[in-house]
Amino acid sequence: MRQWLARFLGNKHALSPEQQARLDAWKNIPPAPLALPVNEMRCVVVDVETSGLNLMKDRLISIGAIALKNGKVVLGDSFYIVLQQSNVSKKENILLHGIGGLAQTEGVPPIDALLNFLEFLGKDPLVAFHVVFDQTMIRRAINHYLRLSFKHPWLDMAYIMPALNPMLAARFRTLDDWNGHFDIRNDDRHNALADAIVTAQLFQVAIAQAQNKSINNFKELMELESSQRWLNSQSSYKVH
Repeated sequence: MRQWLARFLGNKHALSPEQQARLDAWKNIPPAPLALPVNEMRCVVVDVETSGLNLMKDRLISIGAIALKNGKVVLGDSFYIVLQQSNVSKKENILLHGIGGLAQTEGVPPIDALLNFLEFLGKDPLVAFHVVFDQTMIRRAINHYLRLSFKHPWLDMAYIMPALNPMLAARFRTLDDWNGHFDIRNDDRHNALADAIVTAQLFQVAIAQAQNKSINNFKELMELESSQRWLNSQSSYKVH
């Protein structure tokens, strides 16, 4: 029945029994308790590289991620993978992220790559800078290859940092802006893992600042992000 349905829906990426078992095992992991203090839980900071910036047409090329456990960046609990590409991205795109044509064509088959990512992630919450891009590219790939609607808690540092530092919000907008201000170095910009590591360091800064405002758990940080999004929307509305 499953195979017939896959053919009917045009799914060219049917999972093997082993792959389906891995996906089912991930689904059965209980959700992370977001009311725990951030310094007592594991969060996963993520970044991606893609074939371009078009959210609907471009492809996911690589995923880099690192865990923040009990408030500490754990280099030994990190993840990096290149998804195998049937078509190599354009030269100017390769010059940006440095993943060459051979690395792309010899990458990990997408189904296994995405299962590896889910197994690394577990059900722990995700953190990124400008979540919409990373979230959309990961969701699209997971939906396409695994036929899974990926609904997961995310925290966007692009809103958290202005919320915690309102006096700096007008001047600092990019990840590089904030990292420069807090003296966080990145010697391999546009490498997904390197970008995830510096975002994790920025998250550590945010956690310390949030604690000074009696904001201690992931759920409260998500509420802070939501408030900042609302403030931004009101400012945008007044400008127009």
